[in-house]
Amino acid sequence: QVQLVESGGGLVQAGDSLRLSCAASGRAFSSYDVAWFRQAPAKERESVAAITWSGGSTSYADSVKGRFTISRDNAKNTVYLQMNSLKPEDTAVYYCAAKPRSYTDFDSWGQGTQVTVSS
Repeated sequence: QVQLVESGGGLVQAGDSLRLSCAASGRAFSSYDVAWFRQAPAKERESVAAITWSGGSTSYADSVKGRFTISRDNAKNTVYLQMNSLKPEDTAVYYCAAKPRSYTDFDSWGQGTQVTVSS
């Protein structure tokens, strides 16, 4: 497993942008797939975006396609989530998660960072 720490959340207005960071410690992070999840009050956790270990492939939830971009810098052991054109419905606690590329399930989770978008 790796240890993950998210940062970059905050309170913004609709239409604003935020960039979340997920810093990892532990060996071989560059061999881990990483995803961002979010959970709003009284809602189930949902996957927002994912990136493979090499950064060669990304995927997004339909609700954020065209607005969010996931990227990674393996030299810095960090994954980013650039969020543009934020909407009130993006309000949630955002978590990053990682798994070795051979695994099916994510086995390392951060503590989460709150994103609040006001209308």
